Amino acid sequence: MLRPARSFQIEPPGWCNGAQENKLCAFRYFVRSIAAEGKMPVHVVCNSCDAEYNLKDEFAGRTLACPECNANVEVPELAGPVDVVEKALPVSTEVHTVFQRDKFLLRQKHLSVSQKYYVWDEEGNEILFVQRPAHLLKSLGALFATVLVAVLCGVLAIVLSNLCMGLLTTVFRVPIRPEVLMVSVIVFGVVASLILGILTYIRLIPKRHITFYSDNSMADAVLQVLQDQKVVFLNATYTVNDGGGVCLGRFRKNYLFNCFRKRWYGYRADGSELLIAKEDSLILSLLRRLLGSFWGLLRANYVILKPTSEEIIGQFNRKFTLLDRYVLDMSQDRENYVDRRMAVALGILLDTGERR
Repeated sequence: MLRPARSFQIEPPGWCNGAQENKLCAFRYFVRSIAAEGKMPVHVVCNSCDAEYNLKDEFAGRTLACPECNANVEVPELAGPVDVVEKALPVSTEVHTVFQRDKFLLRQKHLSVSQKYYVWDEEGNEILFVQRPAHLLKSLGALFATVLVAVLCGVLAIVLSNLCMGLLTTVFRVPIRPEVLMVSVIVFGVVASLILGILTYIRLIPKRHITFYSDNSMADAVLQVLQDQKVVFLNATYTVNDGGGVCLGRFRKNYLFNCFRKRWYGYRADGSELLIAKEDSLILSLLRRLLGSFWGLLRANYVILKPTSEEIIGQFNRKFTLLDRYVLDMSQDRENYVDRRMAVALGILLDTGERR
């Protein structure tokens, strides 16, 4: 459907003279100007004088006057949707030099309240310092507030229950046995205190984000893994950002699979599947559920796969040592299919996210 005709005037450039010449020059000048901008998707031909013009797509559906013969020229509607270049998500292009390698050696620092890790290169040089704060004081404060709310709620519930039961027995003459009254009051108070206590704890407990620094001075943050949920029922998700806050991707862990074989799913920033990390052996994973680590003999190692072809592109192995030491080896990923920042973030999550 064509839109109704509307007035449309174009101011001529200063070098045009004469009324008719002004009109013609203005129109041609306008056409050349929009051609220079590279926006000429609509081609128009005047049916009276066969003059041809190229117009912006914003004039589709309008009726304009031809400068040559003054006849009305109907600009057709666009045949299909206009190709619009969507604004792309911010893409992190500057990769820190510490991530431009295939092997990373990880060691957890023990005797520390917060979870801390050192990352080395193959030559033993420290290249990253990782910290996941425990927020001990905030957690204790949340626990204290939870207990306080639960106690106050229980007392209030018992008082209100006694008041209601008293009204039922004295005012409304409802026959209630004393032991039934006591049990009802206790059950109501316990349930109410538990519900409000849990809600208070969830509201106050802080999230434990993971931050990667270039050294242990913690002055230069180069990567961050954000904990998305405080309480997890089935799926735990983490968002990976670079040092500037640009999203690199996400990781998801399904606790249902942990009963048989632990696995993590990696996604790009646009939501497409990137990788799958799972325990290297189903039999060993079942033995670990029954026997635990068995003094380190049943170490939990992981293989990193492409989600479609099941091609192994990396490994995450725990060394047989007294302290927690791990090797993240992405040398099988020769095409750099996985961003090494995502790989290092996964390596830390495979330890701290599994509470090993």
